[in-house]
Amino acid sequence: MRLKNQSSMSEFLLLGLPIRPEQQGVFFALFLGMYLTTVLGNLLIVLLIRLDSRLHTPMYFFLSHLAFSDISLSSVIVPKMLMNMQTQQQGIPYVGCIFQMYFFIVFGCLDNFLLAVMAYDRYVAICQPLHYTTIMRQELCISLVAGSWFFCCIHALLHTLLLVQLPFCANNTIPHFFCDLTVLLKISCSDISLNELVIFTEGGMLFILPLSSILGSYIRIGTTVLRIPSTKGLFKAFSTCGSHLFVVSLYYGTLAGVYFFSSSRDFKDKDIIASVMYTVVTPMLNPFIYSLRNKDIKQALEIFVKRDNF
Repeated sequence: MRLKNQSSMSEFLLLGLPIRPEQQGVFFALFLGMYLTTVLGNLLIVLLIRLDSRLHTPMYFFLSHLAFSDISLSSVIVPKMLMNMQTQQQGIPYVGCIFQMYFFIVFGCLDNFLLAVMAYDRYVAICQPLHYTTIMRQELCISLVAGSWFFCCIHALLHTLLLVQLPFCANNTIPHFFCDLTVLLKISCSDISLNELVIFTEGGMLFILPLSSILGSYIRIGTTVLRIPSTKGLFKAFSTCGSHLFVVSLYYGTLAGVYFFSSSRDFKDKDIIASVMYTVVTPMLNPFIYSLRNKDIKQALEIFVKRDNF
């Protein structure tokens, strides 16, 4: 097959979602509504945390960064997907595709790290409550978030630099609705063994370490909670961790469905649907999950609305 290297490749073609042409309008309205809900809901969480001094705690500090990361993750993917659905033009420039892949990796990785940091925060709050203020100092919180940003940017940069060295076939069709690293590697006409090795080692480590931290934190929390004699204490501990556990299960469940249990050769419709879950649905649900069962967020919202009305 005739090859085109990265300097001569002008654009890729995104096949998009497996939707019938007559259903494009309905799904466009649906995804537009979901995207606006994601942006407005997460922006509201960031705004409330910034304005209400009672929410200036480590848990809400991490939650505000998670909300910002969710906005960014959706904004990297959804606007381009909506534009392609509306205009029926599937092309994306080569440079635009690389940038989309880079920022998708950054914010996907950042979500991964922030969920681990939030699990550690809950572990300290429940298992070592008397030392919580001394352990979760402002300096440590800032360092954890800054470190997450640093490692995720380096992680994304490494995979991006390795990808741009690869030539691509004349068939530049991407069977997906965004530029995903694994799909781009499949349409390359070069040896990708080095890329796969880095994904398996470095990428796997950055995935397994946060997940292990989350599991370890909640195992310790579970053993501590089971020692609580009162039902009220058990309910309080569950309400504190329940929202975070649900988000973790949803996030890692869809990721595992796409990258660990999917076919190694073909990117099927079920993989695309699972990708929609963690790029569109999960960021939209997070504001509802963290606010509906959270009295502090509800009170901050009530105060904000009353002050705005006044």
